[in-house]
Amino acid sequence: MLKYIKQYADSIKGVDVYPIISLFIFVLFFIAVIYYVKKMDKSRVNQMKHLPLDLEPENNSSFIPVKQA
Repeated sequence: MLKYIKQYADSIKGVDVYPIISLFIFVLFFIAVIYYVKKMDKSRVNQMKHLPLDLEPENNSSFIPVKQA
């Protein structure tokens, strides 16, 4: 299977450009995410940091436990 894909990819002209383009997009995405995180408001970061701990459990009376066999 891999031999078929390799032979097919070798027959395409300029196929060596695609891995370079994908790596470039990958690096740009993570640079953008790091930039966004660094520029975030610190109070928003602290609010998001404590968010899972601040939630109170909801009393969901419609929950029906499933019996396990």
